[in-house]
Amino acid sequence: MSAGGAFGGNRGARPVPPEKGIFPLDHLHQCDLEKKDYLGCLKSAGHQSEKCRLFSKKYLECRMAKNLMAKQDLAELGFREERELEISRKENVSEN
Repeated sequence: MSAGGAFGGNRGARPVPPEKGIFPLDHLHQCDLEKKDYLGCLKSAGHQSEKCRLFSKKYLECRMAKNLMAKQDLAELGFREERELEISRKENVSEN
């Protein structure tokens, strides 16, 4: 019999959480309104997330404000100022 765990893991090793992708659940429903707004937008937009970026941003801001996820610059999460986004779009159109 092996010395590993039930699924072949090492019983003595401490698990290491992933750097991103795991954060506390909102058990107290502190950001339910923002979540519902975002999910409603996705449903009405045919699940085209680009059309719901504002709702996504508000949801993440709520989670950060309530310490449900680590505070992080929204630019690092793909949210840039609207002006910068427009410039980027225009540059992509002129390249094509």
